[in-house]
Amino acid sequence: MYKIDNETVRKIIDTADIVEVVSDFVSLKRRGANYIGLCPFHNERTPSFSVSKSKGICKCFSCGKGGSPVNFIMLHEQMSYQEALRYLAKKYNIEIKEHEMSDKERLEESERESLFAVNEFALLHFCHNLKETTQGHDIGLAYFRERGINDAMIEKFKLGYALDSRDEFLQSARSKGYKDENLITTGLIGKTDRGDLYDRFRGRVIYPVFKVSGKVVAFGGRTLRTDKVGGKYVNSPESIIYSKSNELYGLYQAKPAIVKNDKCILVEGYMDVISMFQKGIENVVASSGTSLTDGQVRLIHRFTSNITVIYDSDAAGIKASLRGIDMLLAEGLDVKVLSLPDGDDPDSFAQSHTSSEVEEYIKNNEVDFIKFKTDILLKGTENDPIQRAKVISDIVVSISVIPDPIKRDIYIKECSIRLNVDDRVLGNEVLKCIEKLRTEDYKKILVERAKASSSDSEIISDKKTPTETTPDTTGKETGSNENESSQSGYQVEPEITVTESPSVNLEPYERQVIRYVLKYGMVPIETPAEDGDGAETDPDSTSYRTIDFINDELSTDGITFTNQNYGRLFAMALGVSTGFTEDLKQFEQKALDQRAKMWEEGEAEIVKKAITSEEIEKSRKQLSEECDNQYAKALSEFEANYIERILSSSPDDIARNMTVELTSDKYVLSKIHYRFNPIEDEKDNLYRLLPRAIFELRNAILHDKILKLSDKLNTIYRKNPEDINTIQELMKELMNMKQLESRLAKIIGERVVIPPVRRRR
Repeated sequence: MYKIDNETVRKIIDTADIVEVVSDFVSLKRRGANYIGLCPFHNERTPSFSVSKSKGICKCFSCGKGGSPVNFIMLHEQMSYQEALRYLAKKYNIEIKEHEMSDKERLEESERESLFAVNEFALLHFCHNLKETTQGHDIGLAYFRERGINDAMIEKFKLGYALDSRDEFLQSARSKGYKDENLITTGLIGKTDRGDLYDRFRGRVIYPVFKVSGKVVAFGGRTLRTDKVGGKYVNSPESIIYSKSNELYGLYQAKPAIVKNDKCILVEGYMDVISMFQKGIENVVASSGTSLTDGQVRLIHRFTSNITVIYDSDAAGIKASLRGIDMLLAEGLDVKVLSLPDGDDPDSFAQSHTSSEVEEYIKNNEVDFIKFKTDILLKGTENDPIQRAKVISDIVVSISVIPDPIKRDIYIKECSIRLNVDDRVLGNEVLKCIEKLRTEDYKKILVERAKASSSDSEIISDKKTPTETTPDTTGKETGSNENESSQSGYQVEPEITVTESPSVNLEPYERQVIRYVLKYGMVPIETPAEDGDGAETDPDSTSYRTIDFINDELSTDGITFTNQNYGRLFAMALGVSTGFTEDLKQFEQKALDQRAKMWEEGEAEIVKKAITSEEIEKSRKQLSEECDNQYAKALSEFEANYIERILSSSPDDIARNMTVELTSDKYVLSKIHYRFNPIEDEKDNLYRLLPRAIFELRNAILHDKILKLSDKLNTIYRKNPEDINTIQELMKELMNMKQLESRLAKIIGERVVIPPVRRRR
C-alpha cells in the first residue's frame, strides 16, 4: 500500500478552499467577512456553523466540530486522514505522489477504508454484470428497459445486476484479495450456521446508495423472480460506514439541483427518484420506503428549508404516514405536500407524462402541509364529533412542533376557520402541547409517532419499497424487520487530556500563551512609533515574531507547559516555523503576480472609462493604493494564518482538533463595523498582550510555588517546631516569593486574578 508524500500534502492544503469544500455539503450564506450555515454535525434550526475563507477553517460554536478542509472531510465523510487528502486531491485535480507504506502505517489503516474499498469493487462488479454479461443484459438490463429507464440514468445512478449464482461474486472478490470478514460486514456476502458463504444479492438488479460525497455505502437489490423464494428486496445491513437512518437515496445526484432550486422533493422508492430525475425533476430524493428519521431530516435541511412530499393516491397510506412529517415541521422546514392522481405513484406519473407536464403539475398542485393534513383527516368525520376531536388534537400537535411562533400563529388562525374552532381555544391547546413537549423529548415522541404510522398501514407498494431481508440458518433469504441500533455517522474526536500542576490550575494561562502561538505565531510584533514617554522604540522590533518572543521568554525562565498537549503543540509550532522563510518567499511571488494582474485589469478599466488625463492620473493613483493594500493584506494574512493553517491540517488528531478549538473566533465584526467604527484588534495589540500573558503565567506559577512552600512550612511547623533554622529559611524564601509576586502584580496591573486552588482529594 502507498501513502501520499509530504509535497503533495502541502499542495492539497494550500489549494483546498474551505468555502468550496463545505459548500458541497452545507448551504452557506455570507455574513460579514465569513460564511454561515446549519451545522452538519448536529441537529440545529439556527445556523451556528461558521466558515472563515481567510483562515481556511470552519467551526460550529454549538457542538464544537469543524476544522480545516481536511478535518471537515474526515469528520463529515467518516474518512481517515489519507482518504480525506485523496478526496480533496480528486476535487482539485491534484496529481498524487506516493511512497510505499511501512508495516506500521499499513496497520494504522482503518477498517472503514477497507469497507469502502469492498463496496467500490462491488459497485464496479455489478455495473459490469449488467452491461457485459449475457445474464445481466437479458434479465437486468431488460428489466430497466421495461421500466422505461434509459442508459443515461443507468450510468447516473450506477445501476447494476448480481448474477444468479451462489458464489460468483464471492470468488471474484477473493481473487482480488478482499477479505471474507469485510465482505460479510458490508452484507455483500451471507453466512449460514454451517459456516457456508454465499452471494447475498444474487439474481437481483442493484441500486447503489451513495453518501453525499459520492462514496458508495450500501446496496439495495430487487429480485426479478416471480416465485415466492426470498424477499423482494435485500438491503445492506448497517455497519461503521452505513447507517440507514442517516442516508437518503439519490441525495448525491440531487444536491446541486436542491441548492439551485432551494427545494427538495421527497418520494419513497428507488424507481420514483430515477424516473423523476429522467424527466428533468432532479431535486428529488427517497426515504427508501421507511419512515423519516431525524438524521434524514437534518440531511435535507443542510441544503434547503423547503420540501415537497409526494404521495400517491392511496388515501389510507397517506393518513398513516402523515405523522412522520411532523419531524420536518419540528426542524423548521417549510413543508408542502403533493397528491398524485388516482392510480399513480411518482414513478408511473413521471413515465406517462412529459417533463413540462410533470413540472406544471407539481407547481399547480402542491399545497401547504397543514392544509393538506386538515383536508385528509377531516374526510368522513362530519357526523362523528369524537373522531373530529381526535383530528383536531392531531393537527394541534403538528402546529405545536413548528419552532417559528409567527408561523404557528398563522396556522392557528387558518385552522380555526377550517376546523370551525375558536382561535383562542386552538391557541391555548397549542400552548399546552408546547409545554408538554418542553418537558418531554419531543424528537422521541415524533419518532415513535412515525414508527406507529408505519406499522398502522401497509402502504408499501409491491413494485418499489425495499424490505429488509436477512439470511436464515440454511442460507436462504427471508423477509424480516431489522431493528438494528443506529450508529453515529461521525468520528468521535479524541479526548484531550490535561495535565495540571498539583495545586494551581495553570491551564487557562498556558492556554492563552499557546493560543497566541497558534493564531499569531509568525506575526511581527509591531509597536507604536513612540512609547508612553515619547522615546522612539527599537526599529528592529518589527522583525521579532510572536513565536520567537514567547520561546525566548519561556526559555529564559525555564518554563515548560504542565499541560502535555500544549507542550506538544508548542514543539510542533516551532518545527513548522522553520519553513516559514522559504514559504514566505514563494507566497510573496504569488502575491506580486496577483498584484500585477489586479493592476493590469484595473488599468484596462481606467482606459475604458476615463476621459481626461487628470482623471486617468487620479484613477491610477487610487488603483496603485488599492493594489498595494491588497498585496499588504495578503502577506499579513499569510503570516497570521501560517502556523494555524498547517497544524489544523495535521495528521495528528489532537494537534488538529486543538488548533481549530484555540484559534476559532465565535464573533466576527462585519465590514460595516470596521468602516464606521475603526478599532484595534488583538493582532494590533500583540506588543501589549504577549508580555502580559507571559507575566500572568509567571504569576500563576509563582503563586503555585507559594502555596506549595506554605504547605511545606506548615507541615514542618506541626511535626518539628524545634527546627527553627529550617522554619526561618522557609519563611525567608516565602517572603521573597511574595515580594516577587507583588512586583509582578504591579507589572500586570492592579486587578490580578489569583489562580484558583485545586483542592486535593
